[in-house]
Amino acid sequence: MPLYRLEQFYPNYRERFGGDDVKALDVYTEGGMKVGSVVDALVDQEGRFRYLVINTSVDSLSKKILLPIGLSRINYPAKRVDVDRLSKQPIERLPEYREDIVVDENYEEKVRSVFRSPTSDVIYDRETYSYQKEPALYDLNEQYHQTLRLYEERLIAHKHRIKTGEVAVSKHVETETARVSVPVEKERVVIERVQPTAATVVDPNEAKFQDGQVARIEVYEETPEIYKEAFVREEVRVKKVIDRDTVETQDTIRREELDINTAGELHVNETSATRHEVV
Repeated sequence: MPLYRLEQFYPNYRERFGGDDVKALDVYTEGGMKVGSVVDALVDQEGRFRYLVINTSVDSLSKKILLPIGLSRINYPAKRVDVDRLSKQPIERLPEYREDIVVDENYEEKVRSVFRSPTSDVIYDRETYSYQKEPALYDLNEQYHQTLRLYEERLIAHKHRIKTGEVAVSKHVETETARVSVPVEKERVVIERVQPTAATVVDPNEAKFQDGQVARIEVYEETPEIYKEAFVREEVRVKKVIDRDTVETQDTIRREELDINTAGELHVNETSATRHEVV
């Protein structure tokens, strides 16, 4: 069963208790020794008080602990809480309380095991355990806990982050055959042998007959040069966006109200902040 801090469950708890503040009380043992002060209280999901959060200080030992509400005797006029079986030795055995920890069934059982009477016949079973099985630890009595006994139900909304899916982006390589056309030029030599149209007589002394090279022409051709080059074709950006929505739910909740029955001709003045000598 989840537990809630007092102000988290009852934001206006001081008004409900007639202006009294349980957080302002010092804690004393049955021998009259001050062992700390109340800094908070924990209630269950129905608004019932289950633990006082006490900041203890005994000798050189200081730490926050949980005290089952049934072991406390609250006295608002004296601004104190008297407790049974709370001394240095139990404090050393109790697990330390911090606001960032989750008070689950195992944590509570560690607390109960310190305060549980040796003659108790309670056998702890996580599946079947209830606070009603140990009234000595959790019951609120009329004399010491009157102002803690008005309950009301309310809807508590919590959000849980669950995984609904995932997106994996990867890449693979595809191959294909690409063709490219490159125009090239190639030189070739054309030799034409042309017969003169008319016979021309040349003087033998002027004619130079010789062997060897008559003309030299260099021939070129173009060859294609093909290579591959990589470039960025497309960029893919992956990001998450948050879509917000409001989910509404409703349920029937209960609240305790005070009924006053009178007999005879009595004049009763009712106020919202009734104080008691010992509560």
